[in-house]
Amino acid sequence: MQITDIKVRKLFDEGPMKAIVSVTFDGQLAVHDIKVIYARDKYFIVMPSRKNPDDTYRDIVHPINAQFRGMLESSVISAYETALAEAELAPEKAEEAAPETV
Repeated sequence: MQITDIKVRKLFDEGPMKAIVSVTFDGQLAVHDIKVIYARDKYFIVMPSRKNPDDTYRDIVHPINAQFRGMLESSVISAYETALAEAELAPEKAEEAAPETV
């Protein structure tokens, strides 16, 4: 199974949650609401989950083995870092493109 697309849907400035991401596999299956979290000086991902009646959470979808989880996590975090860098450059580009007023 190959990751064919990663879309960073939303970036957050404050708190441990840094982004919400969608990942497409083999151009056929999309998984939405993967969260990028920064805690204890490192980034990691949290898979989509739902709240159970006993107030615990259960993943709706998740990797089966550590190798695939590692590959998924590194790909998502890399896409997040790229989106973050682009977002930081966007205000500078907007200023350059803005016409000068006299």
